[in-house]
Amino acid sequence: MLHVRSIWNGAISFGLVSIPIKLVNATESHSISFRQIHTEDGGRIRYRKFCELEDREVTQGEIGKGYEDADGTIIPITEEDLSSLPIPTAKTIEIVAFVPADRIDPLQMDAAYYLQAGGAPAAKPYTLLREALKRSNKVAIAKFALRGRERLGMLRVVGEAIAMHGLLWPDEVRAPEGLAPDSHVTVRDQELDLADALMDTLGEVDLEDLHDEYREAVEEVIAAKAAGEAPPQAPEPATGGKVLDLMAALESSVRAARESRGEEAEHAEVKSLPQRKTARAAPKQTGGKKSTSTAKKTAAKKTTAAKKSTAKSAQGQGQGTTKKAASKSTAKKTTAKKSASRKRTA
Repeated sequence: MLHVRSIWNGAISFGLVSIPIKLVNATESHSISFRQIHTEDGGRIRYRKFCELEDREVTQGEIGKGYEDADGTIIPITEEDLSSLPIPTAKTIEIVAFVPADRIDPLQMDAAYYLQAGGAPAAKPYTLLREALKRSNKVAIAKFALRGRERLGMLRVVGEAIAMHGLLWPDEVRAPEGLAPDSHVTVRDQELDLADALMDTLGEVDLEDLHDEYREAVEEVIAAKAAGEAPPQAPEPATGGKVLDLMAALESSVRAARESRGEEAEHAEVKSLPQRKTARAAPKQTGGKKSTSTAKKTAAKKTTAAKKSTAKSAQGQGQGTTKKAASKSTAKKTTAKKSASRKRTA
């Protein structure tokens, strides 16, 4: 069971059904935190909060919120003001629609939360909503208020729980205008075939096998310095020449990917890839795709060989026929001579 402190308590509004829930974070950060220090003596750097009118340090209990107006006037806003906002989403996750999951643009995805049933009374309606989401193959779109603003959310089933992804409002997602190459670029079939071969060679990966190598390297540095040892040095970067030819780069990439997976290093020809002995999922077969240039060369070689074979066969057959005809002609002449000799003798 997940024991995490809730960050928000409220209810899911599902039509006239109300489901008490607790909102908990679904993710956690494993990044390494650093403190700011004085480099001369290692002393901690701390920030103190001063009131600019009284010129004195104030405690956290004396600090509140305020909105600065256009003329510089500060308008105090209390927690009571925010908690009594005249909107239904102040303490409610209000479901407004159910849509197919592919309707949600991944660019809108924000923080993720788990919705925990708030006690025994929430068990039945919570399970009802979960099973309804499963059977419909849809996600719920909801509105809720958190940390001083109304937000958009997407509810979906994860295991036996309901998760909610915060969504950016559509007008908060920028359009990618002007980011694609300006000039017209043509991609050849041979380049696409090699790109397909590279994708197939890399195959798939179990996301559970991926880990944060940067964090591990930082931990090694910290451990070494704590033990009074020299931190590990970064490896020398590869000093390969810059590849300007896209085809050569793709071929080299396919070859390197095959070598890294323990396959036989060979010319990066696009062909049906062999089954790999690996824990990763086997990639799809290329279906006999071949580079256009390679296919043409192979076809040309086969055609030339076929022509030579046909010519030799025809030549051999012609010579055999000529020899047979000459033999028959000689036999006829010999028979005729013998007959004429017999007549003169008679």
